Amino acid sequence: MNQSTVWPCSIAVDVGGTFTDLVMIDDAAVVRVVKVPSVPRDPSRGAVDAVHRLADDLGVDTRTLLENCSRFVHGSTVATNAVLEDNLARVGLLTTSGFRDALEIRRGIRVDQWDHRQPWPAVPVPRYLRIGVGGRIDRDGNQLEALREDDVHRAMDTFAAEEVETVAICFLHSYRNAAHEHRAGELMRSRWPGDLTTVSCELVPLLGEYERTSTTVINAGLVPMVGGYLRRLEADLCQLGLSTSLLLLQSNGGTVPVDAVASRPINLVLSGPAAVGGALGRLHDADRAQIVSMDIGGTSCDVAVLVDGEVPVIDGLEVGGRHLNVPAVDVHSIGAGGGTIASVDSAGLLEVGPRGAGADPGPACYRRGGVEPTATDAHLLLGRLRPGPYAGGAITLDPDLASEAMHTRVAEPLGLDLEQAAVGVVALLEQHLRQAVETITIERGRDPARMTLVAAGGAGGLHGSAVARALGCRRVVIPADAGVFCAVGMLHSPLRRDTARTVVGSLDDLGLAGLAEALASENERLDGLLFREWPSDASAHRSTHVDLRYPGQLWSIRIDVAEGFDETSIRLNFEREYERLFGHIQPEGRLDVTGVGVVATAHTPDMPTSATAMGDHPSPVAIAERRCWVNPEDSWLDVPVYSGDDLHPGQQLDGPFLIESTTTTVLGCSGDQLEVLANGDVQLELR
Repeated sequence: MNQSTVWPCSIAVDVGGTFTDLVMIDDAAVVRVVKVPSVPRDPSRGAVDAVHRLADDLGVDTRTLLENCSRFVHGSTVATNAVLEDNLARVGLLTTSGFRDALEIRRGIRVDQWDHRQPWPAVPVPRYLRIGVGGRIDRDGNQLEALREDDVHRAMDTFAAEEVETVAICFLHSYRNAAHEHRAGELMRSRWPGDLTTVSCELVPLLGEYERTSTTVINAGLVPMVGGYLRRLEADLCQLGLSTSLLLLQSNGGTVPVDAVASRPINLVLSGPAAVGGALGRLHDADRAQIVSMDIGGTSCDVAVLVDGEVPVIDGLEVGGRHLNVPAVDVHSIGAGGGTIASVDSAGLLEVGPRGAGADPGPACYRRGGVEPTATDAHLLLGRLRPGPYAGGAITLDPDLASEAMHTRVAEPLGLDLEQAAVGVVALLEQHLRQAVETITIERGRDPARMTLVAAGGAGGLHGSAVARALGCRRVVIPADAGVFCAVGMLHSPLRRDTARTVVGSLDDLGLAGLAEALASENERLDGLLFREWPSDASAHRSTHVDLRYPGQLWSIRIDVAEGFDETSIRLNFEREYERLFGHIQPEGRLDVTGVGVVATAHTPDMPTSATAMGDHPSPVAIAERRCWVNPEDSWLDVPVYSGDDLHPGQQLDGPFLIESTTTTVLGCSGDQLEVLANGDVQLELR
């Protein structure tokens, strides 16, 4: 056994599109990192492979490792990929008679009013499996017509004959009166038991017929595959020795046991990127009150902001063109990573992304049969990456293969030499990164120039300086654990459960008593959920919110309300947020309430941390010098290369330079001044 490991330990596994990342923190705050190729056909294999690799690195058997694991957190793209690839189970939809086309009509709004050719995503349930039944509840919750149970039985027979695997039930106005949905659910579960029947009032009791239907259907389509995957993974880990509950990271940035999420896998569609909240939280201090992060992995870039210690959570998201009413960390993702493919389109223009090479075959330089050039190939040709083995030998970078792919697919079609082609690929990718950051900052009423840019992910350190300059940022932080940023964030993520329900009326008409009654009812519902879903020893902290808007507006704004709230404070907070977003308010204007909600969190014990005192260390010594294309101003320079393992807190460097660490490479440009912080993070001041 490796005596340097101090048990117990905590483990997080993040299954990405290219690599599966594992991070272990032991009781002495020693961090160990493992990266293995993901297995797209069976993501659980990548997770188990990473555990075996860690045990080998520690010199212990896998059972010893898992028996001494006190916390195991998992984030996965399984649900995300299933939605994006339309790889859902065969769903039957039971809805109110006359309303079976809600999924096809959608919102009736074209996202880009000038684009009349972009097709809508395929409807996840064919029309003959969308069956209407008699019975009607009006918008106030009154029964106009009793549920026709004979219609439900006929629908059951049709679904059975058509070999439907899972059923979704979504009736009109069930958010006001769920009696019909509950009864239909009881009948359906006689043939599609337990999780195989998804009822909208149990999953998302909110206003918005299309969004509620879409969310219910997608959840039903995910249950057989995702729920089964999670239970298999937990069983495999338990068989290998894991004695604690497997925790899953949800889209809202919180964790939850498998049993609590197997019936609602819709809450996992942003699993992985949602860990950014926990990851950024540890970077927050008085000097970094506002942070914007880019987590650039092999397949995508996830961008998020942290303001005053909190990452905003939104009440809905869009995945693959489908709208889902689930609480989610406000993360903007684009197809821009190390494996992003460069090509020339039919008009003869360079195109970078959104397609990616993934884990198999990966970039051309990986020696796995890939023939299309990627951003990684461009960096290798520009001297920014070192040829040879990376990630503990998991991959090997071959410049000859990168050169052949870039010449054949980009340089020759465009009439460029290799250098121009590679520079163009990097420049266009960085333009996409800049626009992604602007989407989540400027379009949300925030100035990126006033924020610290955190450049994380395996490719973040190569782009941080250039993107920060384009945005006007003065400071860039590359975390010591940049290449496994989200995996580390999972270990800092609390248990979390969100509930919400529709409440309709003006703030004046409802008054404090009406709001208090609605919040009390929601707290009571949350009590029952926590009793069933959370460990018995979890102690929940609760926060409440109200959704408000001006009359006639389509979208609401969420306002946190503290205990002992009053109408004046609610209005003041709404107007402050409205003015930040839109630049104006309606003084003394009427406010309409559209919903209330409660959030329960239970913070886990703090992860062990270590920091080294800032000292007078000698200047770091370069391990090599490499010809590298730095930026358009400097072009090619002989750049000193440093090992990340040789850097100590307090040391400083002036750019240009390259720093090669286990999971990332950092490029410093001319004028950048680097300082190593006490926790091992690298901070760049741009001059």
